[in-house]
Amino acid sequence: MDLPSSTIESVERSRFDQSKAYVAQEPQGQAFFDDGREVDLLHFVYGHPSIEDIRGSPSRVLKAIDEYGRTKKYLMNVGDDKGKIVSDLIADVKPKVMVELGGYVGYSALLFGDAVRQAGGKRYYSLERNPEFGAVIMSLVDLAGLSDVVKVVIGSSADSIKRLHAQGDLESIDLMFLDHYKPAYTTDLKLCEHLGLIKPGTVLAADNVIKPGNPPYLEYVRSSVEEKRKNAEKEQTNGIDAQSGFGRNTDMYKKRVGDEKLSTEVKGNANLVYESKLVNSFEPTGDSVRT
Repeated sequence: MDLPSSTIESVERSRFDQSKAYVAQEPQGQAFFDDGREVDLLHFVYGHPSIEDIRGSPSRVLKAIDEYGRTKKYLMNVGDDKGKIVSDLIADVKPKVMVELGGYVGYSALLFGDAVRQAGGKRYYSLERNPEFGAVIMSLVDLAGLSDVVKVVIGSSADSIKRLHAQGDLESIDLMFLDHYKPAYTTDLKLCEHLGLIKPGTVLAADNVIKPGNPPYLEYVRSSVEEKRKNAEKEQTNGIDAQSGFGRNTDMYKKRVGDEKLSTEVKGNANLVYESKLVNSFEPTGDSVRT
């Protein structure tokens, strides 16, 4: 995650509580999301014996989601460990406006939206492309009593960012969590820079930049002003192959979105320089990663 170095703490593998581990992700060749488990999760939560105690409590909704992930099927959530890193960051930064790119079933929207509210923030935008996932997020956000802070926006991340900006709803971003379609990390960041949403002091937290990996994003946020200007001159404007070199996640998305090209016409703001640091953390399954 690309964060101020003063907020980073390394996490040792021995600290992971294996009793909290999700069931293992399905093996290569099998679907591990977008196969009906997301709607099944919704039925699990609303059919929970403790549903009346769950209502109005973000932490209890999260607990029910974790229960599903630990006893039923794997869910590609941010989980306890990585979630705490970002929650602590929210408490430190105190963002008025936070944006997440990629909402999935709403785990991060619930956890971080609640943290934003507790930190005095006004709005948490959860941008999710898949309308079924978006409906799951909205239902769980309502169940948790967070609808006053969390707004779910359905559509491609780039189109949603442009629309929110054009409508005057999104004028600046204090903290952005990137956990969506991996090839879009860099292009969406550049779009936000171009629209003036990213300013000096904005903090980015990007998940999975080492595993499964996102070399283009890391190269961009670690480049100097001169390097970014030089690279911008060499980039073509007819789009980049969105599925190239990103592995299993993009293969799964491909069945929904097909062959996609991401625009390289927006060059971003080369004058913005980021302080970047990798953080040791864990997937909900207990697998050690660096993000």
